[in-house]
Amino acid sequence: MPIDPLPIQAHAGAFAFLEGALDRADHLRDAPEALAALWPQARVLLLDDDGRALADDAQRLFAVAGDALGGMPANAVFLGVHDGQGWFAARSATVDVQAPQRMDLRAAAAAWPAFESSVFAQARAVLHWHARHRHCGVCGGDVQFVRAGWLGRCAQCGSEHYPRTDQAIIAAVTDGSRLLLGRQKGWPPKRYSVLAGFVEPGESLEQTVAREVLEESGVRVHACRYLASQPWPFPGSLMLGFLALAHPDTPVAGDELEDVRWFDVDQVRAGLARDWATPMADDEPGIALSPPISIARWLVECWLAEYSG
Repeated sequence: MPIDPLPIQAHAGAFAFLEGALDRADHLRDAPEALAALWPQARVLLLDDDGRALADDAQRLFAVAGDALGGMPANAVFLGVHDGQGWFAARSATVDVQAPQRMDLRAAAAAWPAFESSVFAQARAVLHWHARHRHCGVCGGDVQFVRAGWLGRCAQCGSEHYPRTDQAIIAAVTDGSRLLLGRQKGWPPKRYSVLAGFVEPGESLEQTVAREVLEESGVRVHACRYLASQPWPFPGSLMLGFLALAHPDTPVAGDELEDVRWFDVDQVRAGLARDWATPMADDEPGIALSPPISIARWLVECWLAEYSG
């Protein structure tokens, strides 16, 4: 039986950085005259060297109009178009603009409209790539960014470099009645989450799920299925969400986790019902789960909906 395809925005609203994505208008990246025509009325996100966006007194997005900046800065990145209006990003250090606040992306994802936080996520990821790829990995020459910021070209050997995205799996692992959750050292007290890890060269996504779960917990996965993805620009990942079936092995925390264990439906349901923003005490019963901006929490909710009976 053929599988009906999911709409592009099927999971919009379930977690952050999905709603209201720009039309990236790739055909305009090589059209400087068209970009110049968009610039005067464009919205420009300005990010500081720590990846925080400029914000106003109420911590809302402080995106200036292009004509307020004068000519287009050489380092400006064309993000795309929304309702006929261009959107760009630039480093705040390169322009003479002051704003009263700075907003990091995690806080913005929880507080700003979904469209604005999604554009912020795109801007942060590509500007981080610019900052970390100033020299050619082939010959060490200086990299010049062209195509409106989306292609790096070595001025010395001519090699071309494209924005880097690191693929990572994130999986709700179950033995059919319990959910496997782990915690990293340094997380807030009692905070647990589903397991995740980066895809290695020459590895399928399904192989990554099995390998990462085994390495982090000693639990053997025997089947998995893909559910959804989330761009995660901290600094430049794409989280690929899975539901995985595993043997009921006894978990043993690997080097990356402080603790890993099975939790039953009642424990998980109670964790989801808890206010994620209120820190738990070390001696408080129960667990805290990931905030709603993350696909991690959505995967837990998917598992609960499917396996709660």
